[in-house]
Amino acid sequence: MEVHAELLTRTKMFCRCTNAFGGEVNTRICPVCLGLPGSLPVINKKAVEYVLKTALALNCQIARRSLFHRKNYFYPDLPKGYQISQYGETNPIGYSGWLDIPIRSEENRIREEEHAGRKGEPPVPKGMKRVRIRRVHLEEDTGKLLHLPGGGSGVDYNRSGVPLMEIVTDFPPDMHSAEEAKEYLQMLRLTLIYLGVCDGKMEQGSLRCEPNISIAPEGSEALGVKTELKNLSSFRAVMLGIQHEAERMRRALETGHSLKQETRGWDEERETSYVMRTKEYEEDYRYFVDPDLPPMEFSEETIEQLRASLPELPMEKRRRYIEDLKLSEYDAGLLIEEPAWANFFDESVKLGGAPKAVCNWMNGDFARLLNEHRQTVESTKITPSHIVDLVKLIESNRISGKVGKEVFEQSFMTGKMPSQIVEERGLVKISDESALVAIVREVLAENSDVVEKYRSGKIGVKGFLVGQVMKKTNGRADPEIVNRILEEELAK
Repeated sequence: MEVHAELLTRTKMFCRCTNAFGGEVNTRICPVCLGLPGSLPVINKKAVEYVLKTALALNCQIARRSLFHRKNYFYPDLPKGYQISQYGETNPIGYSGWLDIPIRSEENRIREEEHAGRKGEPPVPKGMKRVRIRRVHLEEDTGKLLHLPGGGSGVDYNRSGVPLMEIVTDFPPDMHSAEEAKEYLQMLRLTLIYLGVCDGKMEQGSLRCEPNISIAPEGSEALGVKTELKNLSSFRAVMLGIQHEAERMRRALETGHSLKQETRGWDEERETSYVMRTKEYEEDYRYFVDPDLPPMEFSEETIEQLRASLPELPMEKRRRYIEDLKLSEYDAGLLIEEPAWANFFDESVKLGGAPKAVCNWMNGDFARLLNEHRQTVESTKITPSHIVDLVKLIESNRISGKVGKEVFEQSFMTGKMPSQIVEERGLVKISDESALVAIVREVLAENSDVVEKYRSGKIGVKGFLVGQVMKKTNGRADPEIVNRILEEELAK
């Protein structure tokens, strides 16, 4: 799997042009990113730091000395006739790393044991699969081809020279299904977002995935001819594209056809692949060291400073939520989907909220209301203090869960604390037994026919009587006390 991630720097990789998505065609360009004669590139230090941080987060070894190379090929979106990239096994900024991803099937568990990792690596955590990373390197992005009205073509060079990080998994492959590929891509995307190096917006092209797919007879050690699949702009496309290619290859071999090493595009509407070009080999690119760029050297002090700056990563959070806070894998998976969402949960727990209760409110009513009102956790009036206040009101038995839902909706709309709403509306749970006895007797007197049914053996009607008591108290009566009093009164 090759993943290209555009880095969130202010400027491009080798010049001071603005790095941003969209904008009027060919307005963020200069002689450097257009490759005009006499222009000289200068390395973007922040982009290098971002790649170093990513490599460290992916457990990579760091090259103490790293060079830029020229990758030569001719295409309209490449103004220089070459792309500045990195080449070689140990020359890229990061190499020989791994990313552990959750696994679900028994088949994957068997493969997890087979691919436990290189010698000297820590053991693969239970319930996880290790995907080995071959390289993490830095290069520049290309321009973007445009299809113009009337059938012509053009090129927008605004994207040309944008810092691009490439992350390539190792060979032989550790991923053996479309599901594993999707899981890896989702977890890698989350990791980049947590690091703050890429926004992960596949629909804008800032994260692009290119799986290399091959098939072979079961039990065979040698892999078949591979194809590289491009234009995958969503997780769904990754799943469908890989499944389609595997099936296309299988049918071709079964009917006696040979496979070619190709680069194929993905047609989203038709859900099919098509040939773009015959796949190039490394020697076709005529790599050589870029004479205009100096070598990069990284000291141990720099590396350790960047390692210390790494945030808690999504898989670390997931493990902590499951092992330390005793949440389910499902709940933990939902909480880590966005850094802001996970941070909201962590802050709520720090303020004293019970983890499971906080998680239930966040993944339930809070997520629903955000979706209905098209808000985000950053834009909403609800804060961790609101959630903790609500949880404690229910835990202290001051309000019921049903009332809590009404209170939370009011809190969401107004920004008021739940306890303030409870006081203003007089919603505190009624636990006074003498008051509840009077209400229960009133309900029994009003529903003598239901009482007779209960005493004749139809005990299921008790739920109706409980409902009538709750109705008279606007849902404020303590259900446990109501049930006990009802049983005592009905037994008389």
